[in-house]
Amino acid sequence: MSEKPTLEDSKLYEDQTEADSKNHAKLEAGDAARRADGHDQRDGVEAQRPTRLYKRRWMIVLLFSSYSLCNSFQWIQYGIINNIFMKFYNVDSFTIDWMSMIYMLTYIPFIFPVTWLLDKKGLRVIALVATALNCAGTWIKVASVRPNLFAITFLGQFSCSLAQVFILGMPSRIASVWFGSDEVSTACSIGVFGNQLGIAIGFLVPPILVPNVDDMDELAHHISIMFYITAGVATLLFILVVFVFQERPKLPPTQAQATARSIPSEQYSYTASILRLLRNRPFILLIITYGLNVGCFYAVGTLLNRMIIDHYPGEEVNAGRIGLTIVIAGMVGSLICGIWLDRTKTYKQTTLAVYFMSLVGMIVYAATLSLGHLWVVFITAGALGFFMTGYLPLGFEFAVELTYPESEGTSSGLLNCSAQVFGIIFTICQGKIIDRFSTLAGNIFLCVFLLIGTIMTGLIKSDLRRQNANMLAKAAVSVKSKPPKKFYFVFSSGTYCRGTMLVVV
Repeated sequence: MSEKPTLEDSKLYEDQTEADSKNHAKLEAGDAARRADGHDQRDGVEAQRPTRLYKRRWMIVLLFSSYSLCNSFQWIQYGIINNIFMKFYNVDSFTIDWMSMIYMLTYIPFIFPVTWLLDKKGLRVIALVATALNCAGTWIKVASVRPNLFAITFLGQFSCSLAQVFILGMPSRIASVWFGSDEVSTACSIGVFGNQLGIAIGFLVPPILVPNVDDMDELAHHISIMFYITAGVATLLFILVVFVFQERPKLPPTQAQATARSIPSEQYSYTASILRLLRNRPFILLIITYGLNVGCFYAVGTLLNRMIIDHYPGEEVNAGRIGLTIVIAGMVGSLICGIWLDRTKTYKQTTLAVYFMSLVGMIVYAATLSLGHLWVVFITAGALGFFMTGYLPLGFEFAVELTYPESEGTSSGLLNCSAQVFGIIFTICQGKIIDRFSTLAGNIFLCVFLLIGTIMTGLIKSDLRRQNANMLAKAAVSVKSKPPKKFYFVFSSGTYCRGTMLVVV
């Protein structure tokens, strides 16, 4: 087939380019940026944007991890000594369960305005609001240590639960904004690590600080000590955030983040971003599977005291230690999974393997809980925690990969919203099943949904968009000095058109 004149070639190429632009006019600016692989293009040559890693990034993620710890500690501080708070405030078990479930319920209506605020105002404003609400909640609790002031202590817990909405979606956002492409999963794991450590301390410390005594004045004294310690830590962290926490580094850490920064704010639509995410089929599957897994963890954590006391009466302290074992093992799992992801980038394979092992761990835990040997429960609970809690950062990072260049806060927020919904459902249902049948029946109930989640995880298509953007950016650097190559391409009409491009292999 003969070659067309050069001028005609150029016109055809320009016409097709214009048509492509019209076809993609409705895409977000971020998608357009991704199509350009994160680079400026001039005469076929892709120009790299400057990037840099700052040492301050470790201080930022550790500070976030610390105030996340302080907040998550309070999620379980009532539930792990459920029977003691029932006696002090003269309320039933289900009412104390709501001191944990309020964290889940509050998240659902507030997550969308909070993620919108994160996109509009950035990390620093979100961090300030989170620590301020958390600090206020702790001092409200200090004023609630009287048997007739349950409503006040519930108000304090509500304030802390609202602070959690500003916290849970931040690990992946901080990792992307501050860390390089080879350390984002590790950084996200450190962010989640603080939340897990707080839960672990929440399992361990309340049974030690608040013993099960019959004297109400003595019991009030012990509760006051716990609340004052929490308020002091929360106040210190709020002050540190005011003076230390920074919005973002001067230069972006990666080409993917540089691309995200280049998107004009007027071209970004939060509503359009949400709609795009809801049309992303792999991400929708991940939302459901993440919610099933983490919802099971929330139910186990909330009802752990009841399950242990049912089989081992008077073992409140050991119930807390078992909860500690679950979360400490999960923290180790989170860090190992984060490092593994940074080295291998095997997101789907790792997520599926950890999910399946969470199912196995839940089955073994359910089967051994009633054997009468606490040491066996410690081992099986630790194995369960290693995989079930270790799954948390995997879900965050897999979501960012599937949804790039959408906001990390938005994708994480949707994951957490799913987790809170399933957490409330599973906690209420498992609690009722335990009351009516047995702890074994309640745990089998959770095993069924973990099996469903494992199957659905296997159906998720692995579309690693962020990794592709960073790989193309690195490949462009390696071939930047090579001369452009001639190429031919054909349109649907059969007409050939010649041009010049930089070939990236």
